[in-house]
Amino acid sequence: MLVDDQNIVAEALRRMLADEAEIDYHYVSDPASAIDEATKFKPTVILQDLVMPDIDGLMLLKFYRSNPETKVVPVIVLSTKEDPKIKSEAFALGASDYLVKFPDKIEVIARILAHSRSFLAQQQRDEAYQALEVLKKELEEKNTELERLSSQDGLTGIANRRIFDEFSGKEWGRAARDHAPLSLILIDIDHFKTYNDNYGHQGGDDCLRQVAQKLASTVRRPSDLVARYGGEEFAVVMPGTDLEGAKRIADALCDGVASMNLPHAHSSTADHVTISLGVASAMPTTEGGPEQLIEKADEALYQAKKSGRNQFQVAD
Repeated sequence: MLVDDQNIVAEALRRMLADEAEIDYHYVSDPASAIDEATKFKPTVILQDLVMPDIDGLMLLKFYRSNPETKVVPVIVLSTKEDPKIKSEAFALGASDYLVKFPDKIEVIARILAHSRSFLAQQQRDEAYQALEVLKKELEEKNTELERLSSQDGLTGIANRRIFDEFSGKEWGRAARDHAPLSLILIDIDHFKTYNDNYGHQGGDDCLRQVAQKLASTVRRPSDLVARYGGEEFAVVMPGTDLEGAKRIADALCDGVASMNLPHAHSSTADHVTISLGVASAMPTTEGGPEQLIEKADEALYQAKKSGRNQFQVAD
């Protein structure tokens, strides 16, 4: 696109480019409309006269560089003389090239093509980079979703056994370093096999989901973990919680599930779904591991079942 108030210059350039099939030539005689014309025409190179009425070429350069549509479009300044000071100012304002008009036809065409190809190549690189950024963001989102799915029990929506194992090991080590207590509650739905036999597997799945959500809503501290331990068993890991605190949580969990009044007509414990819980607490050391705590909580869970279910028992 040529911006020049002299028609004779426009005609001279048109004749130079007449045989160049790959160059689409557009002429603007009014510098005041240059930005609007450039926005519509979308040139890959702008040839800009330096001296024009109302708006000079240097001022228009500032306008080009402040407009998002023309900010990076190459601008070749056309001048009637070789003035180092003016040339320096033009380059400082963002000019891409400087020509004393009118140079040889071969040089004009060569410079127009060179700047145009460079601009198009830069556009392609920018588009490729933007596409790469979009793909990167999509990949990050998919990885986040994959991580969420891989850490979540598919049926109940709470943490799965893998996360329980990782979390228990990490919190055991943290508690050992900080000399802080770590507590664990193992939970079993009472007479769940009988429930499945009489209400069907779909009914059993619904029961597991509802119990899991009740457990998760009862244990409210962000630092605690509620996980599906396996089958109809669940686990609650409570960093920084001593035995008394763990007992209070176990009591609330037991009452919470009972208060749901989920019918269990074939239970020998109650006419609704209940849970048994084993509570264990320890002051971890670097010599041990969470397996010791799990074993103690499992022993306490066994005692809760043996003692009549729908209750919690505390490990020695």
